[in-house]
Amino acid sequence: MASTLNSPQDPPPEHEQTDTLSADELLVGQDSTTTPYLSVVMPTLNEEAGIETCLSWIKAAIEELQVPTEILISDSSTDRTPEIAKEMGAIVVKPDGKGYGYAYRYAFERTRGQYIVMGDADTTYDFTQIPRLLDHLKETGADMVMGSRLDGEIKDGAMPTLHQYIGNPMLTQFLNAFYEAGVSDAHSGFRIFTREAYDRMDLETDGMEFASEMIMDAGAKELQIAEVPIIYHERKGEETLDSFRDGWRHVRFMLVNAPGYLFSVPGVLLALFGISVMTIAHTGVSVGEVTLGVNSMIAGSLFTILGVQVGSLGVFATVASDPIQMPGDMVSSWMTENATLERGATVGLVVFVAGAAYASWLIVDWILSGFGSVPFTTSALVAFTSIVIGVQIVFSSFFFSAVN
Repeated sequence: MASTLNSPQDPPPEHEQTDTLSADELLVGQDSTTTPYLSVVMPTLNEEAGIETCLSWIKAAIEELQVPTEILISDSSTDRTPEIAKEMGAIVVKPDGKGYGYAYRYAFERTRGQYIVMGDADTTYDFTQIPRLLDHLKETGADMVMGSRLDGEIKDGAMPTLHQYIGNPMLTQFLNAFYEAGVSDAHSGFRIFTREAYDRMDLETDGMEFASEMIMDAGAKELQIAEVPIIYHERKGEETLDSFRDGWRHVRFMLVNAPGYLFSVPGVLLALFGISVMTIAHTGVSVGEVTLGVNSMIAGSLFTILGVQVGSLGVFATVASDPIQMPGDMVSSWMTENATLERGATVGLVVFVAGAAYASWLIVDWILSGFGSVPFTTSALVAFTSIVIGVQIVFSSFFFSAVN
C-alpha cells in the first residue's frame, strides 16, 4: 500500500487523507521500489535496552506524518540490538569502519529520503517529536533544524552537571565564535536536514567530533540552521561517552579547522605588541611615568619574532590543510591569495639586508676598535631582530611554495 503514495517531491497532504496507514505499511524496506520521503538514521553500539522504545517512537511519528519512511540502523553491536531492529522493520547496516561519525556517514550514504533525521538510540531523544522538527524546517525554510536541549528541558539525571552547565555551553560558544553557527546547543544529536544540505556538506570525521563538524561545515557554507526546544530524557543502557577525551576531540577539531583563530590572529597580535614595545623602547618615549629600557626591547624583539613565526604557521595551515573556516584577517587573506616564493623571498631579503647592513657596520667598528667591547644599543637589537625575521621569511617562503 505504501507504493501508492505520492513521490518525495510531492508529499501526501496529511490533513486530506481519508485512510490512515499504519507505521508498518509506511515503512520502506531496503529493496523496496518506493522512494522514501523521510530517512531516520540511528548509530547503535549495544543499545538493546533502548532500541525498541526509540523505534516505537519513530513509528508513532511516521503514523502522524503519513509519509513513506525508511529507518536505518548503523550497527556495531555485540548484543541483540540488530535483531530487535530488524524485527521492528528497520534496515540494519554494518559499517566497515569504527567510530560514531563513521557510523553516521556510512548510513547517510545509503539513505534515499528527501529529509534525513538523526538521533541516538538510547531514549534520550523523543522521536515522536520528528513532526515538530520537520514542520519547523518547512516553515522557516532552513536547511537544518536541531532540537535544543539547553533551550528546552533536561530531565533529572539525563545529563551530567559538568556537561549541562560547563561542557556543552562552552563548546557551543566556541563554535558560535569561530564559525558563526548561531545555535544554543551545538552538540544536540537530534537533527533533521534536507538531502540538498547533506550533499553540500563535506563530512569526513569518524569520531564524536562529527557532531561539531556538521555544524561547522554548515556554518562555513552558509546553510541556515534553526532550532526547536526539546525534552532531553535519561538514557537507557551503558554510557559510551568519555567526557574529557571526547570534549577535547571537539575543541581540537574546532581549533585545527580555524587557523585564523589558532594561528593568524594570535600571530598578528603578538607581532604588533612586540613592534610597539620595541618602538617605544627605541625612541625613549615615556608611558605615563615609565620609560622602557633594554630589557623591554629584548622582550619586544622576542614577541615580534614569535608573532611572525605563529602567523606563518597560520598561512601554512590554511594552504596545506584546506580548513573548514578560512582565516578572515587581512594579513592571512592577502598572504594566501598573493604570496609567492619570489615575493616572499624578496621581502625576506630586504628585511635581512637592512638588519645585516647595520650589523656589518657594528662588526667593522668592533674590528677597528681593536676587538674591544662594543656597547649594546637598541639599534643593534633592531638590526639583529631584522636579520632573524628576514631569514624566517625567506625560508618560510620556500616552505609555503612547497606545500601550496
